Amino acid sequence: MADSSQLAGIHLILGGARSGKSRFAENRINHAGGGIYVATGRAWDEEMANRIELHKSSRGEMWQTIEEPLDLCAVLSACNHDGSKPVLVDCLTLWLTNLMLEDRDIGAEFDRLCDLLPGLDIPVLLVSNEVGFGIVPENAMARSFRDHAGRLHQRIAELANQVTLVVAGIPMSVK
Repeated sequence: MADSSQLAGIHLILGGARSGKSRFAENRINHAGGGIYVATGRAWDEEMANRIELHKSSRGEMWQTIEEPLDLCAVLSACNHDGSKPVLVDCLTLWLTNLMLEDRDIGAEFDRLCDLLPGLDIPVLLVSNEVGFGIVPENAMARSFRDHAGRLHQRIAELANQVTLVVAGIPMSVK
């Protein structure tokens, strides 16, 4: 088993739905001995609740799970304070969805996250859905979501030590 020092800094992992991006991120931390899984998803229905439970049980004992749909910065700050375990945030686009549904100030939340990340001492892997490869959505909320996600990805990619795009289970280094 490798140690977590092989993971360093901020790593943005992008991909489409079911691309293998989460599995890639989990495997990186599994090889380092486990870590903290920050889950941003919400169980809006029974199917999503079942998915969440399946994901939790599949991770095993090497993981501590923290469910936080909104205050990502508080969780990352607490993890940074508590120790050196690597953190996987899955996923930024669900976090964005939650912020939009709660009518939060998206720009201010992005600023908080981007101000926090460079000062963290722990490795952080941020998983997110790349939504910019598709067509322009037909409704304003979907366009706003796509635009916010694209801006967030650009900002985090600029800060990140590594950026990986996962397609069909194959990771490709972007940065």
